[in-house]
Amino acid sequence: MAIRRDTICALASGLPPSAISVIRVSGPATTEIIESRLSVSSLKPRHASLVDLRSGSGAVIDSGLAIYMPGPASYTGEDTLEISLHGGRMITELALKSIMSAGARLAEPGEFTRRAFEAGKLDLTRAEAVADLIDAESEAQLSQALKQMDGALEDLYSGWRTDLTEILALLEASIDFPDEDDAPDRVDAPVLAKLNALRTELTDALADGNITERIREGFKIAILGKPNAGKSTLLNQLAKRDAAIVTDIPGTTRDVVEVRLVLGGFLVWISDTAGLRETSDLVEAEGVRRALKAADEADLRLWIHDAREMFESDRVQPGDLVVSNKSDLVDPESVSRETLSISAKAGTGIDLIEAAIIERLGSLTQNVGAPIITRARHRQGLERALSHLETAIDHLESGIGAEFVSEDVRLASRELGTLTGHVDPESVLGAVFSSFCIGK
Repeated sequence: MAIRRDTICALASGLPPSAISVIRVSGPATTEIIESRLSVSSLKPRHASLVDLRSGSGAVIDSGLAIYMPGPASYTGEDTLEISLHGGRMITELALKSIMSAGARLAEPGEFTRRAFEAGKLDLTRAEAVADLIDAESEAQLSQALKQMDGALEDLYSGWRTDLTEILALLEASIDFPDEDDAPDRVDAPVLAKLNALRTELTDALADGNITERIREGFKIAILGKPNAGKSTLLNQLAKRDAAIVTDIPGTTRDVVEVRLVLGGFLVWISDTAGLRETSDLVEAEGVRRALKAADEADLRLWIHDAREMFESDRVQPGDLVVSNKSDLVDPESVSRETLSISAKAGTGIDLIEAAIIERLGSLTQNVGAPIITRARHRQGLERALSHLETAIDHLESGIGAEFVSEDVRLASRELGTLTGHVDPESVLGAVFSSFCIGK
C-alpha cells in the first residue's frame, strides 16, 4: 500500500520585496489547494492561467498566474502547482499561510529536489548540479554545473558500475560452475584484465589535481612577501575596496585576510598574508606561520617585493608570479622583465596582474573536459572504490578464491552506487540535500 506523503510548499524565488514571488506546491493535496484557494475549480495542465489567490475566509490576497503540472510528468513526479504573485512581503506571507492552512506544510531545504530524486527523475549527481547551477558565480562554475546536469558524472560513474557488474558475473560463473572446463582458470585472466583497466581509470580520475573541485569551490591565490612590500595595498586594488588595513608600520597584517572575487570567469579566493620575516613577536610569528600555510595550500602564489630592493626568495616555485611593486619610484630599466611591474598605491599595472592570474588559471583548466570529481564526497567514494578494487586484484593474483574477490567487487560497486544514489543510506541523502535552498 502506497504511503500518502505530505504536501509541501515554499517560496521558490528571491526574498521579498521583489518584482514577483513564485510559490511552489507539490504533493497529493495540490488539487484540493487549487479548488479551495484559487478562483477556479480546476486548471488546464501546463497552461498559465490568471487566477485570484484567496485566504481561508475567501478574501482575495492577490491576482497572479498559476500553472498546474500533474504527476508523474513534473519535476518532483507529484502533482505540482506554481503561483506567480506580486513580490511584496505581506502578499508572500499571506499566500504561504493560505496554502499551508489548506493542507500543505513548509518544505525543508532541498525537499523538492529530493522528491525528484526519489521519483527517479534525476540521480544524486544531477541533484547536486541543480544546487551548483543556483550557486554559480562564475562562467566556469556554470559551465561545469551544466555538464554535470546533462549527465556527465552519472554516465561515467554508472559506466564504471556496469563494468563491475560484468566482472561480478564472470566471477559468479566460476563459483557456480567450478567444474566446467576449468572455469576459474578461464575466468581469472579476463577478470584481472578488466580490474586492472578499471583501476587505471579510477587512478587517473583521482590524479586530476582537484581542478574541477577548485572550479566549483574557488581557486586559492596567496599574496606573499616581506613586510611593507605592498601586499595589503595590492589586495585592496584587486578587491576594489578597503578589505585589508594598510599602514607604513611593518607587521600590520597579522592574520590571513581573504577576498572572494570572480576574475576572467573563475571564482578565486585571494589571501593577503603577514610579511615573511624572522620575528620574536609571538603574534606576528603566528601570522608568518599562517602565511606559509596559505602558500602551501595555494593554487597560485603572487610574490610581491619592493622594486627598490633585490628580490630573493628560495620559496618561489615554477608557475608563481613575481611582482615588482613601487616601480614608479625607480628607473623602469632597472626592473627585471621577468617580473610584473606595478605601483599598487597608484593603481598602475593592476590590469597586468589580473591578466596574468587569468592566464595561469586558464592554463590549469584548459584540458578539463567533462567533470569527474566536483565534490569531496565524490573523491572519497572513488578512493574507497579504488581501495576495494586493489584488494580484489591482490586476492585474485594470490589465488585466494573467487568468493572473496566477488565480495571486494561488490563493495567497490556499492561505493560507486552511493555517488549516483543507487545505494541510498540516509546519511548520504541528508548530506546532499541539506545544502539546498528551501524552495528547491
